[in-house]
Amino acid sequence: MSTAPIVSFRDTVKVFPGDGRRTAEVRAVDGVTLDVHAGEVFGVIGWSGAGKSTLVRLVNALEPATSGQVVVDGQDVTTLGEAQLRRLRAGIGMIFQQFNLLSSRTVAGNVAYPLAVAGWPRAERRARVAELLDFVGLADKARQYPAQLSGGQKQRVGIARALATNPRLLLADEATSALDAETTQGVLDLLRRVNRELGITVVVITHEMDVVKYLCDRVAVMADGKVVEHGDVYDVLARPEHPVTRRLVGTALRDRPSPAALERLRRRHPGRIVTVAVREDGTSSHDLTRALREHPVDGTIVYGGITEIAERPYGSLTLELDGEPAHVEAFLADLARSTTVLDLGTAADPLADPDAVGPRATGGAA
Repeated sequence: MSTAPIVSFRDTVKVFPGDGRRTAEVRAVDGVTLDVHAGEVFGVIGWSGAGKSTLVRLVNALEPATSGQVVVDGQDVTTLGEAQLRRLRAGIGMIFQQFNLLSSRTVAGNVAYPLAVAGWPRAERRARVAELLDFVGLADKARQYPAQLSGGQKQRVGIARALATNPRLLLADEATSALDAETTQGVLDLLRRVNRELGITVVVITHEMDVVKYLCDRVAVMADGKVVEHGDVYDVLARPEHPVTRRLVGTALRDRPSPAALERLRRRHPGRIVTVAVREDGTSSHDLTRALREHPVDGTIVYGGITEIAERPYGSLTLELDGEPAHVEAFLADLARSTTVLDLGTAADPLADPDAVGPRATGGAA
């Protein structure tokens, strides 16, 4: 993968003005500086209204930036005229949540449409359409119409259409939000093939953490128009620093007990309750086993979950610890040298969670 940016935002701002009476001005993108590297799958995630969809629409100037720069493939989009923008957009594919297919055209006709606009000869259009429909697994649907397709099939047509003119960059704006879980997985696998087999840079806009942790190489987290955290997807999601990121991770991974679940655990388990992070290198689980063996403390797993982020394991285990208080403290201090330990206290002396999803950190190298 190249480290050269194919998209660069530099102090980019997008303001939607109010009408001066009933609606206020909205800073949908507020001073974003960010690079998307050529050849990667880059995710932009955040709650509804965070500004992520507006950010991606600045890339192909479907929304013009208010200030700052948006540089795509070496060209500052904010300085281009309409004719130059048309040429730029030919190298950018886009897929949408609601598919945006032409109902009056067949599957083949939808895929061929951008080629006809680009002036491809008819024979070349037919060959390219056949190639793309085979790639997305819809070669047998060429003569059907969108109304005859499932949601997943419609999105595959949308992907084929977006790939028609051989773009270097593919923008996917909530591309799986209208699909069920099984269909979503198939579309994500297809986007992964687009990236790995065709070498196309993919920018994924989503509010779904499962999409990011399965598909993306790097991720940016947005809130109130700003990028609050970004970097390698595993580092950001396994070691979230910003409260917004921690809430997103907590709601998606569900590896830590909610406040209600924690209360139920405390009624059944009077001992010290702690949550131990599990990371990709296995050090956390190995150290947990070693510490339980070396300290006179009994540990029982009462909650937990392990998942994958970018094909690397991540999660946590919640345990009830029984033993002399001094022995428990020594055990926690030992474990905290190599991993994150979140102390929830006991039923008699509970400790509050600052993130409102569970645990307080007692230390460790996350």
